[in-house]
Amino acid sequence: MTGRRQSSERAVSVQTDGVRTPVACDRLMELSREVLRALRVTRAMLSITLVDSRTMARLNRVHLGHRGPTDVITFAMGADPSGVVLADIYICPDVARAQAQEHGVGVREEIARLVVHGTLHACGWLHPEDESRTTSPMWRRQEQLLRRLWLNPSRSA
Repeated sequence: MTGRRQSSERAVSVQTDGVRTPVACDRLMELSREVLRALRVTRAMLSITLVDSRTMARLNRVHLGHRGPTDVITFAMGADPSGVVLADIYICPDVARAQAQEHGVGVREEIARLVVHGTLHACGWLHPEDESRTTSPMWRRQEQLLRRLWLNPSRSA
């Protein structure tokens, strides 16, 4: 009973918006919940939507003023008055595939990385936009969580 209550306090939904993904939505949902647990966020409502390149390019242009598709965009709304962390996260599997190939990792790992990245942003983590982003505390935490929760799931966060 406690496990059920706990997961409903960390409500995460994953939709595919008609795009194909090599990772089951349930696995991505559980990964995001595990990140929330590791960050000691007890109450959250996150929506993760996987979108095509065209949709991501439009979101990127309209909301961030950038051209072309990007890998992940998080609209973090902070916490509501009752302390629930609220956010919408959009991930583009097409961009993830290209990045996976560029970095020599599997596409499943790259999509998982984007789920962790988006969940961290939802919880208020930030990184610089320049080349130092991959050495920032947020990036280091992202990679630590990815290793523990995705690449070595038998280890605890």
